[in-house]
Amino acid sequence: MRRIVFTLLVGGLGLATLLSLGVWQLQRLAWKEGVLAEIAARMNAPLPVFPARPEEARDEYRLVRVTGEIGARELHVLTSARPDGPGFRIIAPLTLADGRRVLVDRGFVPEAAKSLPRSGGPAQITANILWPDDVTRYTPAPDERRNMWFARDAVAMAKALGTEPVMLVARSDTGAGIRPLPVTVNIPNDHLEYALTWFGLAAGWAGMTLLFLIRGQRAGKALETEPAGH
Repeated sequence: MRRIVFTLLVGGLGLATLLSLGVWQLQRLAWKEGVLAEIAARMNAPLPVFPARPEEARDEYRLVRVTGEIGARELHVLTSARPDGPGFRIIAPLTLADGRRVLVDRGFVPEAAKSLPRSGGPAQITANILWPDDVTRYTPAPDERRNMWFARDAVAMAKALGTEPVMLVARSDTGAGIRPLPVTVNIPNDHLEYALTWFGLAAGWAGMTLLFLIRGQRAGKALETEPAGH
């Protein structure tokens, strides 16, 4: 009897733990799907006006359409894009109609086009507001002599170009020879797989617990039927 009670106790606790982890992953799945849906809505529903004071928590990924003037200075961010291979993102200052200056990620040029002249001046741009998180502790410092950056650092780039630390990532063309690289969101959403894994482990745990109970019951019956003196 003690063996059966112990098996039931361990089996029940283990099963409850595994099921709770599966339910938690389902809750995380619902939360993640809500986040992704909100981002998708922001990316595709244009704001009527560009925010006076853009805030990351409220305005990141927002779709905007702005009119302004693209400055001649550029910062080049090393990257790669299919099918061209290695190349650079072109980051330039954009002076809006109200005089404010922000960063604009114009898009991609192949490596061979890095030093070619590019048109600037007046432009109408459809873009998403972004606070890039490209920089990590392993990102090298920019090579200012060669005008080569290794990540989009909005704060440092704004300081270099004399703009607000806000970046617009163009979805529309901003000049000949520049291919827009629109914002993409790569947020992993593996919670359903995790939930199924936990529920699968729970089913396996329940099966093993049942097997131990059956074996224990059989062993108990065998002892009861064993002849005295053996």
